[in-house]
Amino acid sequence: MSKPAFNVHRIDSAPALHREHPILHAFDRLAGAATRQLGSATAFVLAVGVVVAWAITGPIFAFSETWQLVINTGTTIITFLMVFLIQQSQNKDAVAVHLKLNELLASHKEASNMLVSIEELDEDELRQLVTFYRQLAQLADEEGGLKCSHSLDEARENHVAKHRARSARPTGGGAAVPGGSPIPAH
Repeated sequence: MSKPAFNVHRIDSAPALHREHPILHAFDRLAGAATRQLGSATAFVLAVGVVVAWAITGPIFAFSETWQLVINTGTTIITFLMVFLIQQSQNKDAVAVHLKLNELLASHKEASNMLVSIEELDEDELRQLVTFYRQLAQLADEEGGLKCSHSLDEARENHVAKHRARSARPTGGGAAVPGGSPIPAH
């Protein structure tokens, strides 16, 4: 069996890291399960039920400060813990999505490999790419549609080649197709 041409380095949630640190593996599993369960309709109905039960008990406890403190403390603690669980799951999902997109970019022969691992760029570099893509969209509009250019690498070359080809065409009603009617000019 041959070795791959490159090594895949995973960030944060690598299986090797989990084998070395079982607590991280347990946290990863807990965070995934918690966000799936706590994001469900059942969890929402349960939370509404707790709030309704708390509100109903208000008259029993004469709407005391302790009664108010119970809901405030409970919701604060739950919110604090959920921030970490949700963030961990979001980070893991973001890494997975980036890897999938990188695979799509790497596998498509006309896609620009410059965009693989774009998430590693700083904000200024991302702004430069946004500017370039705006120019790409403008070129596509000039060419008659968004499907005219395939990638960053080909965009300007396609635009220049198409412009030259259009300039070299005879002007008039269109080009004749052998055995058929003329193709209308754009």
